[in-house]
Amino acid sequence: QVHLVESGGGLVQAGGSLRLSCAASGRTFSSYAMGWIRQAPGKERGFVAAISWIENTYYADSVKGRFTISRDNAKNTVYLQMNSLKPEDTAVYYCAADASGSIPQAQYEYDYWGQGTKVTVSS
Repeated sequence: QVHLVESGGGLVQAGGSLRLSCAASGRTFSSYAMGWIRQAPGKERGFVAAISWIENTYYADSVKGRFTISRDNAKNTVYLQMNSLKPEDTAVYYCAADASGSIPQAQYEYDYWGQGTKVTVSS
């Protein structure tokens, strides 16, 4: 069992930056693929970014060039650096883990989910 805890959300003005963190329990964090998925008010959850166990990364088109996903296996933590934030980035951001190590093709393939952290971008 893996327990994920997100932090770093908050209120920021458009154009600003935030860094989200997701701390994971367990000894096998380095072998997991990790992802960030977000859910805006009134919308379905949508993919943001993911990183495989060998640190291949993948981003949604809407965040490419603005967001960066990274991981620190020594700290069992994955990060999402968000720059040039836009009001449309407002959402609850969830961290998820996939035990296969490969980036899932669909959200339902993730094995573990955190509770989410809220990001609000004001215009």
